[in-house]
Amino acid sequence: MSYEKMADGDLDYEPCRYGTSRLLFRGPKKALEGDFIAFLGGTETYGKFIPKPFPQLVEEAAGATCVNLGFVNAGVDVFMAEPALLEIAQRARVTVVQVMGAQNMSNRYYKVHPRRNDRFTGASNMMRMVFREIDFSEFHFTRHMLGTVCARAPDRYGMVRDELRLAWVARMKLLLNTIGGKIVLLWFADHAPDTALGTSGLGPDPLFVDRFMIEELRPLVEDIVEVVASEAAQARGMDGMSCTQMERVAAQRMLGPVAHREASATLARALRPHLA
Repeated sequence: MSYEKMADGDLDYEPCRYGTSRLLFRGPKKALEGDFIAFLGGTETYGKFIPKPFPQLVEEAAGATCVNLGFVNAGVDVFMAEPALLEIAQRARVTVVQVMGAQNMSNRYYKVHPRRNDRFTGASNMMRMVFREIDFSEFHFTRHMLGTVCARAPDRYGMVRDELRLAWVARMKLLLNTIGGKIVLLWFADHAPDTALGTSGLGPDPLFVDRFMIEELRPLVEDIVEVVASEAAQARGMDGMSCTQMERVAAQRMLGPVAHREASATLARALRPHLA
C-alpha cells in the first residue's frame, strides 16, 4: 500500500444541515430545488478522507445536482429516525442508497445510538442471558462488542449474526418503501457480495450482507449497481487521501480516491436512463 501521495492535514468537509435534521453532512450545501439526486449511505458516501467522493464525481459527470446525505458509520437506523432526510429523498429525481453494514442497527439483542449508529448503548436481557460470561458494560462500539462475542462464544455468535441479517432486510425494505420513487441500490466494496460473510471472524464490510439479502430488495428498486474496487484501485491504497498521522490507521481500511472514481463512472452510466 502506497503512502507517497497521501496529503497531510484535515479536509474541509464544509459541514452543513438540511431541513430540520440535526445531522451534519458533507457540503457544500445544495439548494433542494428542481431535479436532484439524493445519496444516502455511510462513510463511503460521505467520503471520509476523500477530496472528491463519488457523489461529487457523479454530479460532475452527469451534470445533475447531487445531494450528499452520507453519514459516517451510519446504519439504516439513522435515516429512519430523520423524517427531514426521508422527505428530501422522496423529492429527489433518483435516490442512491448505499448498502450499509448490518451491525449498526438496534435489534432484539442490542441497541445502538439513534444517530451515531456505531455506538453500542446496551445489551437486551436476551443478549445477557445467552452470553452470561460477557460483561457488556465494557463496550462502546458495535464492532468491538461483536468481535468479542465472536471470539469468546463462537457457538452462539451465529444467533446474533442471523438476527442482524434478518433485521437488516426488514429495515431496508421499510426504508426503501418509505422513500418510494426511483431508487438505485449501490454496493461499493473491495469484494463482491457473494463473499460478504467470509469464513472466519466478523467478515468484511459491509458487515454480514450477502447477495441473497440484496436480491430480496430488487423488487423495491430500479436497479442494483455493484462496484467492486479493481485490483489497481486497491493497490493504490491511500494515494490521494487526506488525513492526519493519527487518522492513518482508520484511512487504511477505506477505499481510496481511485475506487471512488470507478464508482462514479459506473453510477453515472447507470443513472443516465433514470434522468432522461
